[in-house]
Amino acid sequence: MVLETTRWDPSEHLDSDEAIAAYLEAAFEDGDPKLIAAVLGDVAKARGMTEISKKAGVSRESLYRALSKEGNPEFATVLKVVRALGLTVSIKLLADRDETPVSAA
Repeated sequence: MVLETTRWDPSEHLDSDEAIAAYLEAAFEDGDPKLIAAVLGDVAKARGMTEISKKAGVSRESLYRALSKEGNPEFATVLKVVRALGLTVSIKLLADRDETPVSAA
């Protein structure tokens, strides 16, 4: 018996604003910049990469590259994509902020 697998594409499951918000929130909570970029790419793909690239003022090809797992988008690009998705980024204090390490990169 041969087990067949198919590639799982998260963008196929981002079919509501709530699902998109939860997916992005989890990525931002994780804090890994590469993960955040890839998740933004999944969300942009789910919403239509061409439309998002137009709204963000970034070419579709550049957006695919920047929001790939290997991409490294500028913060300005991240903000443009978030805005094009009709979202915003907000800041809140961590409950255990005294224990949160701050690195001087």
